[in-house]
Amino acid sequence: MLAPTLIIGLGNPLLRDDAVGLRVAQQVRAVLAGREDVEVVEEVCGGLRLMERMVGFDRAILIDAIRSGRPPGTVRTLDPRDMHTQHSASAHDVNLPTALAFGRRSGARLPADDSLKIVAIEAEDVETFGEDMTAAVEAAVPRAAARVLTVLDQDREAR
Repeated sequence: MLAPTLIIGLGNPLLRDDAVGLRVAQQVRAVLAGREDVEVVEEVCGGLRLMERMVGFDRAILIDAIRSGRPPGTVRTLDPRDMHTQHSASAHDVNLPTALAFGRRSGARLPADDSLKIVAIEAEDVETFGEDMTAAVEAAVPRAAARVLTVLDQDREAR
């Protein structure tokens, strides 16, 4: 049986701040160890593959780097329509809202838009190859992990 909530840390571990979603997921996984109602995973994919990963779950929280012009390390909670991530090497892949719409039209059981949240961390450098994140983004990891846990608890209380 699948867990009703899926938490996905997204990113590329070799592109500095793009790894922040992966790092936050690792911290969240450690805190939630033993919880059978939540599955925490790390993914480097986006688009259709990300949508396929969410099939069968009632709720999902995505964790990802974002570039919106805010100060590096800013942590925000977004709606899925606000996030146009692809995390794909293929130019033929689609963004998250398009992938979700396709999956739903195909009959896949996916989290509804109001059951899908994104915890986004403002990145400073996602173009440079390297395994070290910038200082501001590194410092945001515990805050982002706390935000994920808050979103998880708020969603549970609302149901």
